[in-house]
Amino acid sequence: MPELPEVEISARLLHDALDGAQVESVLAPGINALKTIEPPLSALHGRRILAVRRRGKHLIVEFSDGLALLIHLMSAGRLQLFDTHAGPRDRTSRLLVRLRDGRELRLREFGSKQAAWVKLLRTPQLEHDAALATLGPDAWPDVPPLERVLAAPRPLHTLLRDQRTIAGIGRSWVDEILWTARLSPFKRGEDLDEEERGHLEDAIEQTLARALAHYEQVLRLPIPDKLPMPLRVHRHEGQPCPRCGTVLRSVHFEDYVIAYCPACQTEGRTLKDRRLSRLLR
Repeated sequence: MPELPEVEISARLLHDALDGAQVESVLAPGINALKTIEPPLSALHGRRILAVRRRGKHLIVEFSDGLALLIHLMSAGRLQLFDTHAGPRDRTSRLLVRLRDGRELRLREFGSKQAAWVKLLRTPQLEHDAALATLGPDAWPDVPPLERVLAAPRPLHTLLRDQRTIAGIGRSWVDEILWTARLSPFKRGEDLDEEERGHLEDAIEQTLARALAHYEQVLRLPIPDKLPMPLRVHRHEGQPCPRCGTVLRSVHFEDYVIAYCPACQTEGRTLKDRRLSRLLR
């Protein structure tokens, strides 16, 4: 899933490439992705792109005369800029913004869920839209004070993925952050002492900065279909921990997996795998 680092690098690259570009036409081949009807997409014809930026996991494309596209890539979306019009026959396409210079900005989605969405809003409506109004403070570039974030009596893995608590972090990067901080994914936020909160704050900053520095080096437009994510723990269960060599373990839930190092994070304990727990009921 595109999370803060992936969405941030997309916004940076697209902003630099699209500043001042003029819209020729807009199509929505994936009609289910469009969540607004007023103003119509045709209102973008002739407008210039002023900025592309990120809020949480959302992309915002701002246009002249006070219009903006609010985009959520969900689990398998990409916002890609191509040098030529590719046409609406691409089955992955959900939105096509054709530019007068011959290029095309295309929201594509891979997989079968078709969950990515787009809203065309007037710029003053943006921060009042439910998708943004419910977000917590952004995890980047300044890590918010964690005392309030961690006050809830919930496991760290759940807290850090809750966009209403802190915006931008998801399943992939929360595994990396907790491994960096040497904290159990199931330790409760309210149980962290001052030193552990400091480790967690540093881990959020370091992990996201490392990911962005990596993407700055390796990514160019168009954003690739498959991103080269610099993950050390997430998706690496069964492999040696890159810090201590212990075999990385995982806990499987219905729609996601938590990866961790028993030696670095859980005092040598292997956590119960939820798949086995369900079978034994």
